[in-house]
Amino acid sequence: MGITVASLLYMQGLYMHNIVKMSDEYFSERVKKSLWDVSTSLEKLETAHYLNDFVAGERRFDFSPGGSFPLLNSGGNLIEEMKNSQPPLGLNYQSMSFRDRVRSQYAHQRALLDEVVLNIISETGSLPIQERADSAEVADLLSSTLRANSITQPFEFAVVNRMGTVIYKTAGYNVADANHNVTFVQALFPNDKSNRTSSLKVYFPEMKDYLYSSIRVLVPSFFLTILLLMLSIYTIVVAFRQKKLTEMKNDFINNMTHEFKTPISSISLAAQMLNDKSVLKSPKMLEHISSVINDETKRLRFQVEKVLQMSMFDRQKATLRLQEVDVNSVVAGIANTFKLKVERYGGRITTDLDAANALVEVDEMHFTNVIFNLLDNAVKYRDEERPLELSVATRDIAHDRLEIIVADNGIGIRREDLKRVFEKFYRVSTGNRHDVKGFGLGLAYVHKMVSEFGGDIRVESELNKGTKFIIRIPLTKN
Repeated sequence: MGITVASLLYMQGLYMHNIVKMSDEYFSERVKKSLWDVSTSLEKLETAHYLNDFVAGERRFDFSPGGSFPLLNSGGNLIEEMKNSQPPLGLNYQSMSFRDRVRSQYAHQRALLDEVVLNIISETGSLPIQERADSAEVADLLSSTLRANSITQPFEFAVVNRMGTVIYKTAGYNVADANHNVTFVQALFPNDKSNRTSSLKVYFPEMKDYLYSSIRVLVPSFFLTILLLMLSIYTIVVAFRQKKLTEMKNDFINNMTHEFKTPISSISLAAQMLNDKSVLKSPKMLEHISSVINDETKRLRFQVEKVLQMSMFDRQKATLRLQEVDVNSVVAGIANTFKLKVERYGGRITTDLDAANALVEVDEMHFTNVIFNLLDNAVKYRDEERPLELSVATRDIAHDRLEIIVADNGIGIRREDLKRVFEKFYRVSTGNRHDVKGFGLGLAYVHKMVSEFGGDIRVESELNKGTKFIIRIPLTKN
């Protein structure tokens, strides 16, 4: 599903890119055609202007044989002059046929027109560009030609010489903007000498908006496809999380069944023994059976309390009875109670309570459970090849916080498991060891309680060397 949506997204992006590219090419072709039309129109207007002057008699040419060209005489008419002008007479002119005479006359008048054109080129080529192409005239020509080619976007232009110096420009023309935008260049009067060639530069400040307007209707569908892709990825992630959670819950149920089965079996066996009359006659046997029932009941109650801790994770806020507690005193009491259990496995527990100010605002019962769970995990995951070493320490740190450190020399935690040890139902793999049972709730409970107290907890561990849990809790304000 993700690959399909991603492919659709790629095709949409490619389609939008091609539309913009085609719009850009079409727009550029129309602009180039418009600029070419402007350049051609200026040449035609200049030629028409000079011819009108000749026809109006403002300029006069001497077309007689041997006459100077041109002569600036007043009066007369260019067309009349050309009519009265005769080709040079030859010895055999009278013997030509009528058709040959017309052809000869045509060739002569065509040569005269060529001379007129050459005269126009020689005169206009020496004039400054401001006189040949007036700024207002260029602006009007450019505007009308662009509209004729269906381009209505605002534009800015400038006329520059061969060296790139601006001769005149529109008020909004800016060199930096011209470099930033796509600039179209067209030579004005391209038939001039190369050292006198001027160019027309045009750019469109809103060209990008115009190009992307062609795909504006596709943008919503593009973002909807992105949203669909994100939802697909989210769905896949949630599905894998649910699968993992289901596996963890199944593991939890299996462990819970095993943990409950053992004390229930012991209590059931003790109850059956009480039905034996011979057992009732032995006070020592009754005392033993009573102690077994009492111990297994405590064990069963402890397991039930662990299961009930699950309700803590389903609440937005845990119900806590906060009170001011001396951490040094509480930790010392827990360590003293836990000492017998540690010594049973040939280990020892030490305390280093150096915190000068150890007053914090916590729920004493839950805080006791936090420390107890950490110590209990250290016993469960001890290294059987060496004596167990447990230590609990408190110390002052900056920012009005107290630090509690619980360290051991157990089997440690792999690096890939460190980030997940505080997840609910997650249990660190212990290899071939099957004697360690649990629900995967202990460290999750610890993390939640420390967070409820306004503190934080982190773990440092190295495989086969030991683990260290570091808790930081804010001190009371007073």
